[in-house]
Amino acid sequence: MVQFIQAQNVGLAFLEKKFSLKLAEDEAFFTEWFEKLPEITDLEKQDLDRVKLHFLRLVKRPPLSEETVKLVVLSPLLNLAGFYDEPFYMRGEQSIEIYAEDEGEVIRGRIDFLVIQEQLWLLVIESKRSSFSLL
Repeated sequence: MVQFIQAQNVGLAFLEKKFSLKLAEDEAFFTEWFEKLPEITDLEKQDLDRVKLHFLRLVKRPPLSEETVKLVVLSPLLNLAGFYDEPFYMRGEQSIEIYAEDEGEVIRGRIDFLVIQEQLWLLVIESKRSSFSLL
């Protein structure tokens, strides 16, 4: 029998146990995040610093709503990354199902933003509760 789980009921502890996740603190864990990256301009650095400043200001006064995070952090980052431009297009609030056939579990939820360019999908995962450490 298949068990359906709402994504909104899935917490970090569940994911850690289910998938044996562990916090990776090694800065070289994802080398592709810092190897062979294009240089960013001073203006881009200023824009990123401004997004960070706005977020840190907001996180001091919880609760921090999902909509506020989307407006203050996510939207500016997607814009700076060029995901609003051709050849990408965006879809909002897309239903998803993640399933593990051998275990009979299906997690259902919604993706806030899905950016598509043929075979490339950018999935933005966010936490809905301010109880998660966003720092």
